[in-house]
Amino acid sequence: MVQLTLPKNSRVTEGKTWPKPSAGNVTPFKVYRWNPDDGQNPRVDTFYVDRDDCGPMVLDGLNWIKSKVDSTLAYRRSCREGICGSCAMNIDGVNTLACTKGMDDCASGGTVKIYPLPHMPVIKDLVPDLTQFYAQHASIEPWLKTDTRAPGAEWKQSREDREKLDGLYECILCACCSTSCPSYWWNGDRYLGPAALLQAYRWLIDSRDERTGERLDDLEDPFKLYRCHTIMNCANACPKGLNPAKAIAEIKSMMVQRKF
Repeated sequence: MVQLTLPKNSRVTEGKTWPKPSAGNVTPFKVYRWNPDDGQNPRVDTFYVDRDDCGPMVLDGLNWIKSKVDSTLAYRRSCREGICGSCAMNIDGVNTLACTKGMDDCASGGTVKIYPLPHMPVIKDLVPDLTQFYAQHASIEPWLKTDTRAPGAEWKQSREDREKLDGLYECILCACCSTSCPSYWWNGDRYLGPAALLQAYRWLIDSRDERTGERLDDLEDPFKLYRCHTIMNCANACPKGLNPAKAIAEIKSMMVQRKF
């Protein structure tokens, strides 16, 4: 079930059904709509996308709706290649990227159902407010921290040390994992969440970083790290196939090892 952060004392209602094109190859889109400026309850509008006039991905359908039917529809998008993370949303009950999710991959009876990322404040329509999410990422200080003088040209790593970063650096900060995590839903103001902790481990394990103890001290907190209960929603939701839960487990292991 989709969990949304709705305006207080409001409920999602059935919205407008837009005219159906005369084309034979049509896919229905049910899209969450809410504009805080109009004072209305959130609603779900129904659109009909002409598949012969647009590409196969859900983002193609949204772009078609915005250009052909309703220019007021709000959502984020940029690269269209699964790299920038901008178009993350809840599609067919799963947090994913609209640019890499095919319309034919939606299992809800041929209808594409689209909501914003769960349990995040909504700015408008499919645009969540990611201010806190980005602030949490910034809080882990995602850059090399060193005490010794940097080399003049490049700071080389062994092949083995470089391979430790695989499965970590590929994170695109789309927030699909964090917004699929029940622990983040209920403790998002204090628990850093899967995405930020995956990035924290990326710098903890980097052989060039010289502030491991300082980084672990900052994470030694009942909420920042230990709200993770290994539910694994994060790994299931990640559109890049990463495993934040494993990274969090590795951080916990580092916490234990340094006590001995």
